[in-house]
Amino acid sequence: MRAGSLPVDLKRAMIDPAALFRSPDEVIGDERLSRDNKIEILCRWAYDTAELAVAEEEGMGGGESADTSAVLRALDRIIRIEPHSSAPTKQGGFCIGHPHRLT
Repeated sequence: MRAGSLPVDLKRAMIDPAALFRSPDEVIGDERLSRDNKIEILCRWAYDTAELAVAEEEGMGGGESADTSAVLRALDRIIRIEPHSSAPTKQGGFCIGHPHRLT
């Protein structure tokens, strides 16, 4: 997907960001997306990568995806993440449904 081409399918991007974007940096660079859209998409992507890592750790296939650190670096370019606000789970929980945890 390239910035400036067809409109972004936001519903699909929120469900499966990796299906529409080759990298988290591509989300950042997409001028069609608002700041809030970029944050939501990257938070979803961060959660998805954490879920894949947990699946891999538990012996299930993880699949292909950007690594969590790449997604968090991209997200950090838009907002500052409070490192100690994560939920005590393997998935983290720092984004999804908790905008107050982001500064």
